[in-house]
Amino acid sequence: MPLNTVRLEDMCSVIRSKNAGPYLITLDMIFKDRDAYESVAKEHLITRELIAERYRMPLDAVPIIEYIDDLNAVKVTYKRRISAGSPGDSDCFGMNQEGPLLDIEIPSPVSALSD
Repeated sequence: MPLNTVRLEDMCSVIRSKNAGPYLITLDMIFKDRDAYESVAKEHLITRELIAERYRMPLDAVPIIEYIDDLNAVKVTYKRRISAGSPGDSDCFGMNQEGPLLDIEIPSPVSALSD
């Protein structure tokens, strides 16, 4: 029997990216409810390996992943390829970088299976 999955974008009320200084970008994933968050957090499904693969970067370019239980959120920080504002930088503000996260398939939380 295939495992039921749901896309990360459907589990979150907010998925965004933002500038975290001249050398870093932060990704925020804020989940719609506790069940959705726990389905990701209990197994730490958002990993450095997953982010490195999705963003096509070396593993050491993903120094921080934080699971923030009180906010039902996951925060990822990764290193920019080019420092913000440098020649060749296409996104000084670090916005709209969340695209590679949206279609990540996550095992359905219990509440989603009962709907």
